[in-house]
Amino acid sequence: MDKQISHGNNKMCTKCTSPLWGKYHAGIIPVIPDIKCKSPAEGDLLMGRDPVSIALSLEAAGAPVISVVTESEHYGGSGKLLHSIAQAVSVPVLRKDFITDREQLIKSVEMGASAVLLISSMLERKQLFRLVEEAVLLGLEPLVETHSEEEIKAANEMNITFLGINNRNIIQWEMDDGDVNTTERLAGLIRPGAFLLSESSISSPEDVKRAVAAGAHSVLVGTAILKAEDPAKMYLKLCGREV
Repeated sequence: MDKQISHGNNKMCTKCTSPLWGKYHAGIIPVIPDIKCKSPAEGDLLMGRDPVSIALSLEAAGAPVISVVTESEHYGGSGKLLHSIAQAVSVPVLRKDFITDREQLIKSVEMGASAVLLISSMLERKQLFRLVEEAVLLGLEPLVETHSEEEIKAANEMNITFLGINNRNIIQWEMDDGDVNTTERLAGLIRPGAFLLSESSISSPEDVKRAVAAGAHSVLVGTAILKAEDPAKMYLKLCGREV
């Protein structure tokens, strides 16, 4: 068993979880919008629209954090996209990609990211442990994504403070039929004190409420927001603030 992560004098970064906890404790469901150019299941999501303009409209609608997918082959993202959005918005930006080494963490800092996604199913346990520590040392907040009881157990043992449950299987490029039931099944296993994010397969206010009722503190939504004619209006609807 790996020992719990010890950061010595380096406190765990909370660039994203601080504003998220703030919304949550104020009684507002903190929805993180996920900017991605396309998805394996839905194809083109931008439909000619400017992603930076969309990010700005979502920030204006109250998004406390913006997520940006930089993986290029399957999701059409890039480091340039993240950098452009990070330069434009004033809220923290989460980089979503398949990060496996320190060099990618350094590049994330250079792009302007405040946090990075680390996917448990794509990393050996010791590799995940090392990347979490290196991210913190670089000033990045690590979001550890899980999809199974075993992965959550490992994250709990590492004392992870920002943890996600992907409702779909990233190994299958999220093209499986997973839904919020995954969060409902696994959320109770999360150690007390960790900030829990429910990711993927969330498309309605009802899905958001189900995830929160199961124990999630926040949700991350990409496709449903980007497929909407007015992303900001859809964002407000998901937050329970429909106008």
